[in-house]
Amino acid sequence: MTNHPHALDALAAADAAELEAVLLEVCSSPRWAAAVAKTRPWPDRESLLAANAAATASLTASDLHDAMAGHARIGEPKAGDAVSEREQAGVRGADRALLGALHEANAAYEARFGHVFLICATGRTAATMLAALRERLPHDAATEAEVVRGELRKINDIRLNRLLDEDS
Repeated sequence: MTNHPHALDALAAADAAELEAVLLEVCSSPRWAAAVAKTRPWPDRESLLAANAAATASLTASDLHDAMAGHARIGEPKAGDAVSEREQAGVRGADRALLGALHEANAAYEARFGHVFLICATGRTAATMLAALRERLPHDAATEAEVVRGELRKINDIRLNRLLDEDS
């Protein structure tokens, strides 16, 4: 990937409130945003992504719930939310039966774990997301929390990279 130092420098130079607002658009966990902000300035893109990885790894169960609260249910991108629609582009055009199965599986997952099914949906079809959801449904809570943490890190990486690329 190309490094865009101007975007990175602008992000690092933002005042605290502006930086917090930008970071909360990436991930809705206040603890994550604060942890990433504390690591600035970032000498390069890789340093910002490493800050994401470290911040994501340190999130408590409550923090993970805060982070997941900012994500749309898989198969139901938030109308008018360009990020949600872009990330869940793989559900566009899925047939009604597949979307119904995804809705049912989401409900079972939410009943079991108490939060939305979180997966890095970028580049995935509705069918592959449904298969992953069904594969993860039998997990115990601790195993699933670690899978969620990994998916969140991937989503945040994509969002941070997009932020740096759009601002260049």
